[in-house]
Amino acid sequence: MALILDTGPVYALLDRDDLDHAVSRQLIESAVEPLVIPAPVLVEVDYLVRIRLHAGVMISFLDDVVENAYSIEELRAEDYRRVRELCDLYSDSDIGFVDAAVLAVVERLNEPKLATLDHRHFGMLRPRHVDALRLLPD
Repeated sequence: MALILDTGPVYALLDRDDLDHAVSRQLIESAVEPLVIPAPVLVEVDYLVRIRLHAGVMISFLDDVVENAYSIEELRAEDYRRVRELCDLYSDSDIGFVDAAVLAVVERLNEPKLATLDHRHFGMLRPRHVDALRLLPD
């Protein structure tokens, strides 16, 4: 088992002024299972950090990645097929590549939960392996 992290909680952890900082920090720091970040999430986090904070925040976060505080899950060929399927299936719902990639990784790793602040999108998505994902924080 692992706790898979979407962009929202990772960014909120890094931004002390974010309204979700405290709840995201508590969720991530209290996790007993490995923390897994789908690789596309890093790109979104980097973008948000660069436009809202400063590059040093991302560099510090990457130090944590290098020190294995987080495991980065790269996409596989079958994930790209699933991403394409999800983008097509939800084309009218503003589900983008990163959200679809996160769901593909959650499905492949057979995880019933996801750490995300995007309950609107992920509450709409129907995973293959469970009826609905448990979205954290609750």
